[in-house]
Amino acid sequence: PDLSCGLRQNRSLKKLVIKNFKDRPKLSENYTEDTWLKLRGAVNAIQNSTSIKYNLEELYQAVENLCSYKVSPTLYKQLRQVCEDHVQAQIYLFREYPFTIISLDNLSFLKRMNRCWQDHCRQTIMIRSIFLFLDRTYVLQNSLLPSIWDTGLELFRTHIVSDTAVQKRTVDGILEQIERERNGETVDRSLLRSLLGMLSDLQVYKEAFEEKFLNETNRLYAAEGQRLMQERDVPEYLHHVARRLEEENDRIVSYLDQSTQKPLISCVEKQLLGEHMTAVLHKGLSTLLDENRVTELALLYQLFSKVKGGLPILLQFWREYIKSFGSEIVCTPEKDKDMVQELLDFKDKMDNVAHNCFAHNEGFINAMKEAFETFINKRPNKPAELIAKYVDSKLRAGNKEATEEELERILDKIMIIFRFIHECGAAFTSKLEGMFKDMELSKDIMIQFKQYMQNQSDPSNIELTVNILTMGYWPSYTPMEVHLPTEMVKLQEVFKLFYLGKHSGRKLQWQPTLGHAVLKAEFKEGKKEVQVSLFQTLVLLMFNEGEEFSIEEIRTASGIEEGELRRTLQSLACGKARVLNKTPRGKDVEDGDRFNFNMDFKHKLFRIKINQIQMKETVEEQVSTTERVFQDRQYQIDAAVVRIMKMRKTLSHNLLVSELYNQLKFPVKPGDLKKRIESLIDRDYMERDKETPNQYHYVA
Repeated sequence: PDLSCGLRQNRSLKKLVIKNFKDRPKLSENYTEDTWLKLRGAVNAIQNSTSIKYNLEELYQAVENLCSYKVSPTLYKQLRQVCEDHVQAQIYLFREYPFTIISLDNLSFLKRMNRCWQDHCRQTIMIRSIFLFLDRTYVLQNSLLPSIWDTGLELFRTHIVSDTAVQKRTVDGILEQIERERNGETVDRSLLRSLLGMLSDLQVYKEAFEEKFLNETNRLYAAEGQRLMQERDVPEYLHHVARRLEEENDRIVSYLDQSTQKPLISCVEKQLLGEHMTAVLHKGLSTLLDENRVTELALLYQLFSKVKGGLPILLQFWREYIKSFGSEIVCTPEKDKDMVQELLDFKDKMDNVAHNCFAHNEGFINAMKEAFETFINKRPNKPAELIAKYVDSKLRAGNKEATEEELERILDKIMIIFRFIHECGAAFTSKLEGMFKDMELSKDIMIQFKQYMQNQSDPSNIELTVNILTMGYWPSYTPMEVHLPTEMVKLQEVFKLFYLGKHSGRKLQWQPTLGHAVLKAEFKEGKKEVQVSLFQTLVLLMFNEGEEFSIEEIRTASGIEEGELRRTLQSLACGKARVLNKTPRGKDVEDGDRFNFNMDFKHKLFRIKINQIQMKETVEEQVSTTERVFQDRQYQIDAAVVRIMKMRKTLSHNLLVSELYNQLKFPVKPGDLKKRIESLIDRDYMERDKETPNQYHYVA
C-alpha cells in the first residue's frame, strides 16, 4: 500500500513539474548545496519518522532540477551515503540487545528485527518516491548501478542481516518458533512470514536459513520416526505421517519460501517413511489385509508411492501375503469342504484392494495373478477336483440358491480361479465350457416351451422347468427309476414331444436325482411354500393320500432307492425344518419307523428350503476323479514328448524327462511319464536305441 501510494503521488508530481519546466531558473553552486541540504533533511526526517518540513512536490522538483544540470552522480552518491549511515546505526539496536535464552526474549528479538525491516522498507519506498526522477533517468541509464530500492536491500543485508551474531539470533529464533509450532503450540505466523520474506528478499534465505531448517527437520523427524514406530500401531502411524505431511505443506503455503517445498517434503517422507518401509510392512500389512482396512490400505499405497522404492517393496509384501494366505486355504485338508468358496471370497477381497486401494495399479494386479497361480498349484489336482464339484453343485441347484444373474456372476468368478490352475487338460476344459453352454441353451429352450404350452388346449397347473444336459460334459449319474405322480409323467411326455419335434434323433433320459420342486402346503399356522428335492417331493405328496406311513410303505409307493430314501426321510423328519413327525423319535431312520405329517410345523419364513442330506464322497470316488483328470492330461504329455523329440531327434531318458518337467504346467509323477513314453514307442512315434536302451530316437 505504501509503495502504490508513493507511485500515485509521484505521477501527479511529475505532471506538475513538467508543466512548469520552462520557468525554472539557472542553478548556482549555492542553490545546489542548499537544495541537497533540504533533500538530506527530508531523508533524515523519513528515517527518524518525523514530519518533513518541505512540500513533497517541491522536493521532487528539486531532484529533477539537480538531475537536469548534470548533478546526478553526486546526488546518487550522497543519497547512498546518507542511507548507509542510517542503516549502520541500526545495528546497535541488535548488538546491544540482551542475548538471553528466554523464549520471550527471543520472540521480542524477532519482533524488533521485523519492526526494523518494516520501517526500512517503508522509508526506502518514501525516499525513492522523492528521488524517483533520479531512479528513472541516471540510475536506469547506468546498468551497473543498483536502483534506490535495491540499494536499500543491499545496505540492510550488508550491515544488519549479514552480521554474524544478528543473523544467527534471527535464524535460531525462527527455527525455535517453527519447532514450537510442530510441537502443537500456536505461533505468530505473520511474523514468521515477514521475517522469512525478508531473508528471501535479501537473497540470503537458502544459505542463512534453509540449510539449518532442513537439518533441524531431518533431526526432528528421524527421532520421531524411531520413537513412534515403537509406540504406535501401523494404522495410527500412517495417519500421523499423513498429518505431518499436511502440516509441512501448510507451512510452505503460510510462511516458507516455495523453493523449500521439494526438499522439505522429501525430508519428511524419507525420515518417517523411507527409513521404516520394511518395518511398517512387517508390522502391519498382514493385519490391514486380514481386517480389510481399506482406508488405511489406500493411505499406505498413497504414502509409499511418494517414496523412492516404496511401491516395489509394497508389491513384494503384497505378493507374499497372497501366497501365504492362499496356501493355507489350499494346503489344509480340513478346509477342503469350503476351499472353493474361501478362494472366491479371498479373490474378491484382493480385487477390491487392488482396484480401490492400490489405484488399479497394473503391477499389483499382475502380482496378484502370479501369486494365485503359485499357491493354487501347490496341491496337485485337488483344487481342480473341488472346483469341478463346486460348479456341478451350483448348476444343479440352479435358481434355488441364487437368481440367474447371481449365478452368472458366481460362475464367472469360478472361471477366473479355474484359469490359475496349470493346464487341467483340454478335454477337462472343454467339458466345463460345455456345461456353461448347456445352461445357456436350456434358457432358450424353456422360453420356447412356455410359448408352446400357452397354445395347448389342456394346459397344466404345474410349471415345469427343464435343464438339458449333454451326456459327456457332466458327471455320470446313477440311473434311478422312481414312481412319479400322473401329472408329472404327463408333463414329461409333453416336453419330450416338444423337444424331439425340434431335435429329432436325440434321446432324453430323465435324472430324478437332480430334480427339485416348490410345493404349497397348509399347516395350522397357515399356508407355506416348501422348496424341496424331487425325492422329498414324492414323499411329501404321499401325505395327501394318507395320514401315516411306514418306511417300507413309502419305499414301495415312491420307488426311491433305500439309502437315498433314508437320507430323504432324515432331512424331512430329523433336520431343522421338520415337516414330518417320526415315531419313534431319533436322529437316524431305522426299519419299522413310521411317519406322519406335522400339522403343527411353524417357521418365520413363507418359503422354506429343506436341504437334501448329501452322501459323503468316498475314497474310491476321489481316486476316480483324480484318474479322470490324469486321463485328460495324458494327451498333453504325449504332445510334449513328440514336440521335444521332433526338435532334438535323439535324447536320453533323463534329459527328455527334464525337458518335460520344464514344459508341462501341471504336476506329474515320473512313473506316469515313463508310461506315456512307452505308449509312444508302441505307437511308433519314437524308438529305443538298440545299443543304449535309455536313449530314444524320433521316428519321422
